[in-house]
Amino acid sequence: EVQLAESGGGAVQPGGSLRLSCVASGFPLSDNVMGWFRQAPGKEREGVATIGRVYGTRYADSVKGRFTISKDNGKTTLYLQMDSLKPEDTAMYYCAAALDYEGPPTLARGEYNYWGQGTQVTVSS
Repeated sequence: EVQLAESGGGAVQPGGSLRLSCVASGFPLSDNVMGWFRQAPGKEREGVATIGRVYGTRYADSVKGRFTISKDNGKTTLYLQMDSLKPEDTAMYYCAAALDYEGPPTLARGEYNYWGQGTQVTVSS
């Protein structure tokens, strides 16, 4: 059974940092494109960062230079390091797996067929 479990969210002041983790089970993390998405109240879910099979990455323009996606295949864990956080980063963050997708890293939500339950990130002073 495929499972994705996020953790690491919380409340932080503007300029602060958080690291999100996503433990994956039921499939080989190394063989699949993985992504982080977020959804703020009243907004659509949007792609934040994605990592491919051979560590290629892509980022949304809004987070470039501030967020870093990485993975530890041995620990079957996906990470999102978030620095210089802004109030507009406030959202529920989701880990996702594109298990039927064969292309390069993508932020296209429709390519992802497995999702975690999400972890809340709140950036406020």
